[in-house]
Amino acid sequence: MSEDLCYMPAADLVEGYRAGTLSPVEVTQALLKRIAAINPKLNAYNLVDDAAALRDAQASEARWKAGKPLSPIDGVPASIKDIILTKGWPTLRGSKTVDPNQAWGEDAPVTARLREAGCVILGKTTSPEMGWKGVTDSPLTGTTRNPWNTALTPGGSSGGASAQVAAGLGQLAVGTDGGGSIRIPAGFTGIVGLKPNFGRVPAAPLSPFGTVAHLGPMTRTVRDAALMLNEMVKPDARDWFALPYDGRDYTANLREGVKGLKIAYSPTLGFAKVDPEIAAAVDVAAKQFAALGASVEQVDPGFADPIEMFHVHWFLGAYNATMALPKDKFAMLDPGLIKTAEAGAKITTKEYLQAQNERGRLGVLMKRFHERYDLLLTPSLAVLPFTAGRLAPESMGDAYWTEWTPFTYPFNLTQQPGLSIPCGFSKSGLPISLQLVGPMHREDLLLRAGAAYEAATDWHKPRPKLA
Repeated sequence: MSEDLCYMPAADLVEGYRAGTLSPVEVTQALLKRIAAINPKLNAYNLVDDAAALRDAQASEARWKAGKPLSPIDGVPASIKDIILTKGWPTLRGSKTVDPNQAWGEDAPVTARLREAGCVILGKTTSPEMGWKGVTDSPLTGTTRNPWNTALTPGGSSGGASAQVAAGLGQLAVGTDGGGSIRIPAGFTGIVGLKPNFGRVPAAPLSPFGTVAHLGPMTRTVRDAALMLNEMVKPDARDWFALPYDGRDYTANLREGVKGLKIAYSPTLGFAKVDPEIAAAVDVAAKQFAALGASVEQVDPGFADPIEMFHVHWFLGAYNATMALPKDKFAMLDPGLIKTAEAGAKITTKEYLQAQNERGRLGVLMKRFHERYDLLLTPSLAVLPFTAGRLAPESMGDAYWTEWTPFTYPFNLTQQPGLSIPCGFSKSGLPISLQLVGPMHREDLLLRAGAAYEAATDWHKPRPKLA
């Protein structure tokens, strides 16, 4: 029963709270016990505050008993990625260069919204240093591992969050995504990861990686992602990029299905090399969408690999994140981050402006593409999970992380919403996921399609076998 509580979706927990058959305190106690047993094997959390979590849970339980919950996720356990500010806890960003002994007196917008919603904030999840890569290890917090096979990476940079959710160490997790950092680890661990449209979830301070960086929910079910998104998107004046808050309920259309939707299915985007097991699983998933009533056409969007364009933005972001550090602290950084930042320092103004122009053209191309197609369906990733501590699979040698993530970073450049959901397992028992990409500002359409696929399949239900 204790493990069942830990894996129970947020929507089901809240039904139990409302009926009086479940207790936020009971659920939190079960999770804290499981975290104590399992987290040392995974390194999903780098900070857990039992006392604060139990205080949150007791306050939530009192509200439910009084019939006055703060939101539809009041009392649901959640975590915050350790590059996002949390009042009273240090935000170390996986870096030895950050002094923990300073005032931590402010919540980031997303942290504040979850507190206001009554969530039980369990702690902070691990990240590579400053979120710079698609796997999760750092000089400060070490290596985070995949619950499906602890020798392997859970992906990154929100790898701690994905390991948490997949291992039943908390129902909700806040992730960030600057080139795939929600969708990559969601794909490697078989959970749901939503990168909302840029600006949908207010952020402060602005990421050093600028306008490719998004925040979003990571959960075990699409409905839970929608419930979480409802709270995360509420307004905050500290983000001048934020989209106007429209009060939309992202759970409202989850049962409408995909009948009549036009879905473009692109197995490779026209340029990616994909593991055969992944390709086969996503092909079956495309047929499932057709069986559910969507019109599915195999077609590529029509752009070449934008990896160099993305690198200009990403390398400059790494330089921006580190340029103010004194030499002695700069030398303390992850060597890969140093290399990336040094590459960013060499980018010229002309190269940056050219990349900006190319980015604009890519965005227009995708807007026109979505005049013909409601959604784009691709694999989430080109490779299966690989050895923890590496930047790329062994077969790719010293490749940079973007070389195995061709399906994610293009849509950070275009700022469109993207959703990763599980669609199978490899012969070795590792999760495989598909990605749905939506038109600008249409997270609701992504969630609706994801919910339809999830309801027709069982890929989200298996649990990793952790002692």
